[in-house]
Amino acid sequence: MADHLSPVPSPAVRLTRYTRTEQQEILGDGEDPFGVARAGLTWLPKEDHVGIRLGSRLVAHAGLVRLPVSVGGARGEVVGVGGVAVAPDVRGRGLARAVFAAALDQARTLGPEHALLFCREPLVLFYGRLGWRALDQDVRVEQHEGPVVMPLRTMVTPLHDGAVWPTGAVRLLSFPM
Repeated sequence: MADHLSPVPSPAVRLTRYTRTEQQEILGDGEDPFGVARAGLTWLPKEDHVGIRLGSRLVAHAGLVRLPVSVGGARGEVVGVGGVAVAPDVRGRGLARAVFAAALDQARTLGPEHALLFCREPLVLFYGRLGWRALDQDVRVEQHEGPVVMPLRTMVTPLHDGAVWPTGAVRLLSFPM
């Protein structure tokens, strides 16, 4: 729990780099820091990164990447959000909400009308409180062997006023992020 002597986190900023070293700074060096290894998927790296520092230490991150998608047979793009992480020792201070808000602000500048993420079931309520909506259908994603059903929950959120998620089958036309 933070007290009056705890350092104040810096505002979220775009990171010029985000490698395994920065990920380990936040989450340590465990083999499966996001708890998704058993899904057996190949994941895309993110292209844009937002982070929060506590002093000189990176304590929170969210990554973004533009991705091709097909919904109801119509092709388009989404901003994929992934790699959302907060260091375990500073959780409960609103850092996930802050880094996520900054990442979505950045996502709004990238063009697509919606952002999409994949998450484990225990995180659905958290993202729901941030305005994300879980899709009630299977979503197919590309893998080396061809398209597979994403085993994690797929959630979407509009990036612009008036954006409405279309109806129809959803297929991410790339590896997931």
